[in-house]
Amino acid sequence: MASDQSTPQRLATVREQMSLLSDYLDPAQMQERLSALEEEMGSAGFWDNPDHAGKVGAEHTRTQRRLENFTKLQADAEDLEGLAELAEEDEEIAAELEGAIASVESRLSALEEQRLFTGDYDAGDALVTVNAGAGGTDAQDWAEMVLRMEMRWADARGFKTELLEASAGEEAGIKSATFRVSGDNAYGLYSAEKGVHRLVRLSPFDSANRRQTSFAGVEVAPVVEEAGDVQIDDDDLQVDTYRASGAGGQHVNKTDSAVRITHRPSGIVVQCQNERSQSANRATAMAMLRSKLIERQEAERQAEIAKARGETLDVNFGSQIRSYVLHPYTMVKDHRTDFEVGNASGVLDGDLDGFARSWLEANAKTRA
Repeated sequence: MASDQSTPQRLATVREQMSLLSDYLDPAQMQERLSALEEEMGSAGFWDNPDHAGKVGAEHTRTQRRLENFTKLQADAEDLEGLAELAEEDEEIAAELEGAIASVESRLSALEEQRLFTGDYDAGDALVTVNAGAGGTDAQDWAEMVLRMEMRWADARGFKTELLEASAGEEAGIKSATFRVSGDNAYGLYSAEKGVHRLVRLSPFDSANRRQTSFAGVEVAPVVEEAGDVQIDDDDLQVDTYRASGAGGQHVNKTDSAVRITHRPSGIVVQCQNERSQSANRATAMAMLRSKLIERQEAERQAEIAKARGETLDVNFGSQIRSYVLHPYTMVKDHRTDFEVGNASGVLDGDLDGFARSWLEANAKTRA
């Protein structure tokens, strides 16, 4: 919200947006859902199915937290009106009012983000894979920088991350890495990162210190616990085992516990080396494969919808989405939305909220 607005204008904007948010979230419906979940959780035999019980418990926690956040925000927003009247006669209260409005605006913006997640899998966890592209050692180093950036963003959002595999580069960086990010709307948020990330900098690996352009690809797939419509034929799979090595290998060079699975019909390759046994790594890799197949199906569905509308939609991972320029000036620009910032170091440290929000808003308009 614009900081150059007057206090009455800001209060009016808060009232309007709280009304829209209330219509969208529907707190009465959330309370009904909470009651239904609590009734189910209290039923006999509920814990006989741990997987289902876990999902119900997670939905209950998520819904309860969302309702509590909205209820507290609504109360604080209503208190602003009375505080504003008192502030007209007391400078100290006027300063308190400024802080209170800023707090409500910030929390309102965070809750408003919920309306941007409309996809079938947006609310769930995500698998994020970073691959080094063209550019040799520089690209592998850049891929590691992108991995660090994406994981730091997760930390800043309060998400949980688990590195599932990482293949080290020959001289520096990584060839590829995959991590799972868990938290509310993780897949919806990380969908903003799909595509090719381009870096321009003076190469630290070039003795002449020449400018180098490097590329890294980011793939994002939803974590889907149930197979659903995805059918995987064992005859379509090539399963290879190898010794865990590099970042992510918790027991390096002891056993052939790491697993790589190639799905021949699609060409999708997944691998896991983070678990302690080959069977556990295989189970995780199969879950990763299922998620990536579902992501491919979703991308194809979106392409069909776009085609029916007479639009063109690039569903490939090969589309360049963002450029990071470190020389001769510093700037990061998203080519889909034209959102840009000059603080490249901040972005590389995980400050991706602005890029994600601008893409989510633009994407929501195209879906409407």
